[in-house]
Amino acid sequence: MAEKVLVAWALGKHEIEYRWVNLEASAGRVMVFLHEGLGSASLWRDFPERLCRRLGLRGLVFSRWGYGASTPRLPHERWGPDFMHRQALEFLPSFLAALQIDPRDRQVWFYGHSDGGSIALIYAAHHPDALKGLIVAAPHVLVEEITLESIRKARQAYLQADLKARLARYHSDPDSAFFGWCDAWLDPAFRSWDIRDLLPRIRAPILAIQGYDDEYGTMLQIEEIARLAPRVELLKLPRCRHSPHRDQPEAVMEAVERFFHAHGWMGGRGGAPAKP
Repeated sequence: MAEKVLVAWALGKHEIEYRWVNLEASAGRVMVFLHEGLGSASLWRDFPERLCRRLGLRGLVFSRWGYGASTPRLPHERWGPDFMHRQALEFLPSFLAALQIDPRDRQVWFYGHSDGGSIALIYAAHHPDALKGLIVAAPHVLVEEITLESIRKARQAYLQADLKARLARYHSDPDSAFFGWCDAWLDPAFRSWDIRDLLPRIRAPILAIQGYDDEYGTMLQIEEIARLAPRVELLKLPRCRHSPHRDQPEAVMEAVERFFHAHGWMGGRGGAPAKP
C-alpha cells in the first residue's frame, strides 16, 4: 500500500507517494526504482516486487513531484531544461533523507527507466561512492530526433485521442505529468541537453538496457554510456520497445540477476529478517 512523505527541497514542500516492496528482506540493501517521463509508482505494476523477490532485497517505488498521487505540478509551473539535474541533485537526496536512506549505512542500487535512468546517471556521477550499482533501461544521455518526434506524436495523442484517459489511471492529475514532461522536452532550449560529460565520473557498475524497437531512442544512447563510463555492461533486446521491463521482463530480470550477483551479494530469495 502506498504511503506519503513530505519532502522539503529547493522547489518547495511536496507530498511524495511511495511504497516498499519485499519488506521481509533485510533493510541493509535497497533498490530504488526511478520511473519514466510519464510513469508513476503504480505504472511499474508488479515488476519491482517480482525483481526484488528474485534478488532478495527491498525495493522502494515512488512517484516524483508532479506524478502519480504525489503533489501535482501547478498549471503555471514549467520544468526547465535542467529538470532532470534538479531531480537528481536536489530532490532525490532530500527524498532519500526523508525516508532515512543513507548510502553510508546500507547498499543502495538504482533501477531507472527512461528519464529515470538519466536521473540515476546524473546522481551517480555526482555521488560516485553512494551506489552499489545501477541499472538504466532506455536511458537518455543526449537528445535524438527520434525522441522528439515520438514526444510530438504523444502530444497529439494526448490532445486528440485517448492518451489522457489512459494516463488518468496512473496519475491524479494527468495534465501535471504530461505537460511537465512534454513541454520540457519540446522546449527549443532542451535540444542541447547532453549528459555525456558526466559519464566518466561514475564509479558504480552500470547495466544499460535498450530495445531494438525503442521508439524514443536508438542504441547510440547505451553505446555512449559504454564508451564513456568505466564499468558498463550492455543488454540489447530484440522485439522490445521503450519499456524493457514490460516487453521483455524475463530477459531483463535474468540480466539484472546476473549483474547483481557479479557486483552484489546473493543472500537467497527472502534475504535476512527485516529490521523494525
